[in-house]
Amino acid sequence: MTTLRDNNLEKLPQGIYDVLIVGGGINGAVAAAALSGKGARVALVDQRDFAGFTSEQSSNLAWGGIKYLESGELRLVRKLCLSRNQLLRAYPSRVREIRFFATIERGFRHHPLVLWLGAWLYWLIGNGFTRVPRRLSRVAIRRDEPVVDTETAVGGFEYSDAYLHDNDSRFVFQFMRSALDRGCIAANYVESTGARRQSGARPADGVWLSEARDVRTGRVFQIRSRVLINAAGPFVDRHNELAGEETRHQHVFSKGIHLVVPRITPNHRILTFFADDGRLFFVIPMGGRTCIGTTDTPVDGPFTRVTDEDREFVLGNINERLDLRPPLTRDDVIAERCGVRPLVVERGAGDGGRDWMQLSRKHAIDVDRERGHLSIFGGKLTDCINVGNEVADLVASLGVDLPHGGYKWYGEPDRSVYEEFMIQARRMDLDGYTSPESHEQLSSRLWRRYDRGAFALLDRIREDPSQAQVLIQGTDYLRCEIQLARHREMIVTLEDFLRRRSKIALVVRHDEIRRAEGLMEACEILFGEDARDRYDEYFEGTGRTAVAQSHPPSPETG
Repeated sequence: MTTLRDNNLEKLPQGIYDVLIVGGGINGAVAAAALSGKGARVALVDQRDFAGFTSEQSSNLAWGGIKYLESGELRLVRKLCLSRNQLLRAYPSRVREIRFFATIERGFRHHPLVLWLGAWLYWLIGNGFTRVPRRLSRVAIRRDEPVVDTETAVGGFEYSDAYLHDNDSRFVFQFMRSALDRGCIAANYVESTGARRQSGARPADGVWLSEARDVRTGRVFQIRSRVLINAAGPFVDRHNELAGEETRHQHVFSKGIHLVVPRITPNHRILTFFADDGRLFFVIPMGGRTCIGTTDTPVDGPFTRVTDEDREFVLGNINERLDLRPPLTRDDVIAERCGVRPLVVERGAGDGGRDWMQLSRKHAIDVDRERGHLSIFGGKLTDCINVGNEVADLVASLGVDLPHGGYKWYGEPDRSVYEEFMIQARRMDLDGYTSPESHEQLSSRLWRRYDRGAFALLDRIREDPSQAQVLIQGTDYLRCEIQLARHREMIVTLEDFLRRRSKIALVVRHDEIRRAEGLMEACEILFGEDARDRYDEYFEGTGRTAVAQSHPPSPETG
């Protein structure tokens, strides 16, 4: 069957784009959404799936960086808090306020009063946008969260930040979908193998010639663009070498891991501690599961894995601080998350001699105006709207016409559109629906995942009530959602769906997914005659994806 990706692969070599973006993580996705929304002709490629590397391994938090208060980076904290507030306003169904329940142990490096005052400073820096902080005594901790071991605690405090209701990679893909809806020509599993600048009579007349390869088939082709944006995440430095770009900034890397385990507490809040290495340590709700972590380990490059030492560190810290009976063991681990944080530093400065864990997640954009090239370093999910706006302004300053420069490219549709959807959904006959969710929960979930696209799901259900049935048992995905994903979500491998468009692979054990009734039917919807191949690719020892096996990732792109 001909897919959206097939069509885009045919279009990528045609004509001259205003901008080619290399990398479909959060930085590339928001750059594409902003530029497409403002009227630029945009192309984007990613060697893996969209959000298929660093952007799928976060803590699923949109937070203002309270830890940077300790290092005195008040301007950064202010910026991140305002960015968090902006996400809460723009994406009320996808980004939600959540309480952080912090426990302080005896002998900690700061007096509890200092931390309490810091929580109030954090609230004030964020314009008092969230609920006010609350001081916690040992008695209050035991009452509100009996699972917390208070034997060595001296108290704590509670404050607010935000979290992503679905997983991080789904959040990133929704920016990609927005870009596609506005004319961006994007394709996943397309590697950029290098680029060169072809000069014109004036710098503005030059064109970038980027070499590309379809990782799935090996086909090579060329993409032409007036501006080239390197948003390759941890691979920015390597791709700049291929393009002959010298930059002021570079990346250093820190590895972070999370373990997903059965639900630890029924309360919908994030438990916060200071781990043995001094880093903030989280117990994060993830649907019916709990995500615990993270580590902060310096590494030399982007490719990492979870080690036995990592597992012991996370499990040991959680068992030491929570009264779990029995304690968590490796057998309780349902899934693991492991990725690197690309931390931006000035070239040649290393980490600046600072404490590694105090290196911030700020972003920097280096611009080569003579050659029409941008390099995006660092960054985090919280600051994504600022990155998109900044990229659009810089591209305009390079001479690219943005005919809709004032267009607001981000955010959910107007509230009236949401209300109309909910009215239509309430009038639907969902007798065939087989999930324990309430009608209201179902409708809210469909809106959160697809916003305007959810109207098409209602149409499918009206035509065929069986479309409202849960297709893959043990999940909440309806048959009509799989149909929609086939046409609109550029799913190439089964892992793309199970791990990134959904979070099934994060909350359901691998063997249970394999045995799930309806999974093969979902594969047949998604992949047609290739269903068995994609199923075997995922379950028969091919690891992350066929790309990782038949085409090992090269070190140059993201």
